[in-house]
Amino acid sequence: MENKRFTKNDNGFICVNCGKAVEPLRYTSRNHCPHCLHSLHVDVMPGDRANECRGTLVPVQTLPDAKKGFIVIFKCEKCGAVVRNKSAIDDDSDLLIKMTMNNEY
Repeated sequence: MENKRFTKNDNGFICVNCGKAVEPLRYTSRNHCPHCLHSLHVDVMPGDRANECRGTLVPVQTLPDAKKGFIVIFKCEKCGAVVRNKSAIDDDSDLLIKMTMNNEY
């Protein structure tokens, strides 16, 4: 049996980093906080919530993408994994732009 590559999982949550309430995105799965861009390392495949790590994914860089807007690069504070996700329409645009200059990971 083949696993799906994407499972829609668009739930709101309270951000573990900034404490703000984050509403569902409505058009795709919510992956990260639009205010501070932090996330949790919870997925193996997008939306499956099957990763046992559960560490905090810290945004370390954003990359502009002509088709997707920005790609956010995260590094897990717990296991060190580096993962990518496209930005959401309601992400803090000033923060996305500022992060394009960051290349620390």
